[in-house]
Amino acid sequence: MKRLLLILSFVTCHLSINSAAAQGWPENYGGIMLQGFYWDSYSDSKWTQLTAQADELSQHFDLIWIPNSGKTSDFANSGRQTMGYDPCYWLDHNTCWGTETELRQMISTFKKKGTGFIEDVVINHKNGLKSWVDFPNETVGTYTITWDNQDYSGICQDDECNSNGYYTSGAKDTGDNFDGYRDLDHTNLKVQQNVKTYLTYLIKEIGYVGFRYDMVKGYAARYTGQYNATAQPEFSVGEYWDGDKTKVVNWLNGTKQEGKIQSAAFDFPLKYKLNSAFGSGQWNQLGLQVLANDKQYQRYAVTFVDNHDSYREQSRLRTNVCAANAFILTMPGTPCLFLKHWQAYKGTLKRLIALRKAAGITNQSEIVSAQSEGEGFQLTVKGSKGTVTLLLGNAEPPAGDWQLAMEGKNFKVYTSKEVNLTTVKAITDNDAEQEDAPTTIPDFCTVTAGETCAFFEAPVTWGSQIYTWAWMNGGDGKNYVGTGWPGVAATLIGTADNGNKVFKWTSTKTTAPDNIIFSDGGNQTDDLKFVNGGYYNQEGLKANVITGIRAITTDRGDAAVYSLDGRRMNHVKPGIYIRNNKKLIIR
Repeated sequence: MKRLLLILSFVTCHLSINSAAAQGWPENYGGIMLQGFYWDSYSDSKWTQLTAQADELSQHFDLIWIPNSGKTSDFANSGRQTMGYDPCYWLDHNTCWGTETELRQMISTFKKKGTGFIEDVVINHKNGLKSWVDFPNETVGTYTITWDNQDYSGICQDDECNSNGYYTSGAKDTGDNFDGYRDLDHTNLKVQQNVKTYLTYLIKEIGYVGFRYDMVKGYAARYTGQYNATAQPEFSVGEYWDGDKTKVVNWLNGTKQEGKIQSAAFDFPLKYKLNSAFGSGQWNQLGLQVLANDKQYQRYAVTFVDNHDSYREQSRLRTNVCAANAFILTMPGTPCLFLKHWQAYKGTLKRLIALRKAAGITNQSEIVSAQSEGEGFQLTVKGSKGTVTLLLGNAEPPAGDWQLAMEGKNFKVYTSKEVNLTTVKAITDNDAEQEDAPTTIPDFCTVTAGETCAFFEAPVTWGSQIYTWAWMNGGDGKNYVGTGWPGVAATLIGTADNGNKVFKWTSTKTTAPDNIIFSDGGNQTDDLKFVNGGYYNQEGLKANVITGIRAITTDRGDAAVYSLDGRRMNHVKPGIYIRNNKKLIIR
């Protein structure tokens, strides 16, 4: 009898997974996803590097979203690293992230531990191998992909290549134009068959459990529905980048096959409200309509605080990051955590993940209440194992018999008494960073009169040599630094208290640049505004080494002064300080 029950249980579970696969995202799903990369994360996101973390990551994440694993033309031709949004090969998965053997080993290792992988699928556009339009034909086993490289019928007729010496015979684009690479004509039956072959190969041969569809605004939603109906991924999420909830909902409905939605979508409407609430204190924004608080669509909401694109742009959330993650880890929807946040605030995020699972919160849990309270917000959600109340800002503690589960900067989480907090309390990891912690500039960072320079505190995961690339607006970096990418080598000048190495770059020009990038030849910062004497880390400008300030000497120590790193000093000892924007020497 016990054996029969086990068999029935397996069949029921198997049918449930297939049913979920046919509808884009599982019902009542309690899993959590990690975006396992950021822009230019060539070291941190290598397949071998992720595999080495399998024991830890699999304890907390059910899904990991990784970059497109197909070989790009740049890598095929020269070995140049790119993020994979310039796809060329669909069946060859030997890339800058690792070999196909390493990819398969990673997926297999995590699968045994209960964690699945989602590939960043880029089918809106495609790159040629040697030219703009020569797509490679591929055959691996029984899988074959061929292209019309004569009339280019697989490329949209309104693609920009038609104004650059190529003439395509495809139909007009069914979505937004993308001028980086060739827009595929998804009305073309051969294109459709190639995509279906590709996606089936990812599932059946490589071992992925699902897809993250890039730039789904670029082609009609119905094609995502058709492709998923064939490939049958367990998980599918589209990047419909728009803050308008109605437009995202329309895309979801547009994926329907036989009346059933075929993909989830990232909750971009919530993303922008998180920015307003946690970045600007507009707490009422959290109560407005988004996918995650809409009972009809919360199953298909994949919530996030930041991703690889937003983290580089103005849409990045720069304050209250842990509190914002606490919000998505308390809300319905499927939370997708960002690798940068995981690296910086691992202790806090581990406890929040454990708390969500202890309370049994899923993508369709009930929101009991969600309301702004003056300078804060209160969210109460009922899970299958208990109820959780999240307080943000200065919201008042809930009335009744609650237990404080955990707290951090601008947030506290309470649970009903029946929630077992053993797993939460067992986590003792500390965060690598402290939110809004003041930056302490090492004493060995100095600037001489008339010197144009910058300092960079390199992460421990970066290489041993740091390079500087600087340029004037409208100019060429090579013209400024006098050499090609990655620029000129910076000088190692010491080690900060946190163990990070600090480098200094001094310009040989008489004029200062407008912009600067630091890199190790692989990892790199964003394009940063140059500030003379600026002290940078991988996040950007953190402080400024004082330079060019007229010195004042005094024997008195009773004036209000500030330290060189900006702290107001109530008591001062002999040293160098700042008063009224001038240097103050206390003897």
